[in-house]
Amino acid sequence: MDRGMRPSCQHLVQKKENSKRRGRASNKSCLYDEALCCCLSSQYIKKFFRMKYMKLGTKPDTFYTEEAVRSVLSDVPADLIIHVNNTKYQLHKLKFCAHYENAATEGTGSNPHYQFPLLLKCGLLQRLCADTDDEPPLPVVLHDIPGGEEAFELCAKFCYGISINISANNFVPAALAARFLRMTEPVAKGNLVAKLDSFFDSCILQGWKDPIAALQAAWRLSGWSESRIVQPCVDAIVEKILMPPSKVTWSYTYTRPGYAKKAHQSVPKDWWTEDVSELDIDVFRSVISTVRAARLLPPPLIGEALHVYACKHLPDPLKHAAAAAANGGSSAAEEAAAKQRRVLETIVTMIPGDAGAVTGRFLLRLLRVANYVGASSSTRAQLIRQAGSQLDEAKASDLLIPMPSDPQAYDIGAAEAVLEHFLTQFQRPAAPDERRRMSAAMEKVARIFDEFLRTIALDVDFAVGKFVDLAECLPDIARNDHDGLYLAIDTYLKEHPELSKADKKRLCRMIDCRKLSPDVRAQAISNDRMPLRTIVQLLFVEQERAMGGGGASGSHGGVAPDRASVDAIAMLAARNKEKEDEPSAPGADHMSDVHRPRGERARADGAAMTRSLSASTKMAGAATAARTKERTAEESGSRMRNK
Repeated sequence: MDRGMRPSCQHLVQKKENSKRRGRASNKSCLYDEALCCCLSSQYIKKFFRMKYMKLGTKPDTFYTEEAVRSVLSDVPADLIIHVNNTKYQLHKLKFCAHYENAATEGTGSNPHYQFPLLLKCGLLQRLCADTDDEPPLPVVLHDIPGGEEAFELCAKFCYGISINISANNFVPAALAARFLRMTEPVAKGNLVAKLDSFFDSCILQGWKDPIAALQAAWRLSGWSESRIVQPCVDAIVEKILMPPSKVTWSYTYTRPGYAKKAHQSVPKDWWTEDVSELDIDVFRSVISTVRAARLLPPPLIGEALHVYACKHLPDPLKHAAAAAANGGSSAAEEAAAKQRRVLETIVTMIPGDAGAVTGRFLLRLLRVANYVGASSSTRAQLIRQAGSQLDEAKASDLLIPMPSDPQAYDIGAAEAVLEHFLTQFQRPAAPDERRRMSAAMEKVARIFDEFLRTIALDVDFAVGKFVDLAECLPDIARNDHDGLYLAIDTYLKEHPELSKADKKRLCRMIDCRKLSPDVRAQAISNDRMPLRTIVQLLFVEQERAMGGGGASGSHGGVAPDRASVDAIAMLAARNKEKEDEPSAPGADHMSDVHRPRGERARADGAAMTRSLSASTKMAGAATAARTKERTAEESGSRMRNK
């Protein structure tokens, strides 16, 4: 016997060897056959750890179906009728036994040539059939047997000595049905309940996927009421989760993108999350709560388990919006939404309060699902608050939250609420290091929000007033540059060509031309969708930067723009405003539209303004030279007086 063999396995093997030495028939000794993997040493456990099984019996399967009736192929007529749900079984209380000694050993009564295959093993059937010796036999109704027809048939085949395989997939219904039928040791030695209990302790609880499968089956059949199976499985799962990854030697499911399974690769810390996500939400919460209570795993690892479970059981509203709209209102859709709502609200209550336990993107995804399935207001408020504190970790697409009533539309109010909770962090006093971190987070959020505005601008039904209010939710101090804001406004102008001049001015008034990069500013100057006033401001900033750059190469550093340039720009802006405000004759408008398109007008106005700016620059240069000469003369006179 290998030293790595478990004591329970040694007992089973020794029991089988003793049975063979006593010369008992193979038909009886086969009832003690256990799973082959139970008798393996620890060095071979990993190889066979994927699934354990137990084989009982040796006879071929003689159950057959005829006219919706399940029977056993036998020369002896059936004398026992059992109804299990929608299936009728014609079985035997008595069966001819070819081995006299074997029948006598079983204690089958005065007639040693017959044995009771069902009544011998099932205490319940012995009680129900005690007074049914009359002909014809009365049927026995077992509609409430756990596991239904499949579980009953496993027990019946065991009584007939037919070969059956027990694994974690069918162990629970077989165990519950065997207890229901009272197939215990006091009724008959070597009965099914004892064998199943031994297999459960020595094989299922020692594996990884086996207790998960058994736990899921037990929960679906009986919930927490079957504590003899549920609690030991939970304890076995938690024990393996808390084990250091370096000691994990069993197979597990890990299908993350980019993960290549190699022989020399170490076990990832979250190796257990994918298999545990198969559990029902209540059982999953019990497992995670027990793991958290041990305080041996970091909060981000708990958050990763929640993330994996949510990805498996909760839909992405952005991908399922069309299907939801097509199936909306059906009972199946409402039932699925109720189940998803329960899963979501449970996951939200399990999120650790530690910083960094979950990502901001995951929180926003949960918020999308909360709107989609109609979660409670408290759940949505908690998600908005937590997502707002980690908004700098998100992307623009994460802020696209569908409306509860219309998954095709976006909930702008939810996005505004998330941004508002992010901005509230800056109202509290903070240390210098924390303030720098928050300033960096503000820069990220500004870029994210401007990209979100650009996406919203594609909606042709989005009102200009709402767009302006949404853009102004982010304070001016938050935007170090206005490139993203310009692109969002330009996208809105492109998708809404029917906007009035007043609305265009209202939009472009939000752009600070000094905060545009040179490339974006050059693009904006040649953009015919921009109002002329904005182009004037852009040209003024361009000239101002050019003068500042030219002065920087001189001996006195940067030179501020002179008053003449400012006056020229102001006069041109005023003149253009008068032209825009004055009503023009229809014929003139027609001729202007025919002979000078809007782009050509803007270019002509830009050329005229460039000439004006050039002239004013020359005037500014002459004035600057005169002032310099006068200042030099004054300084020379002062030196002469001092002498």
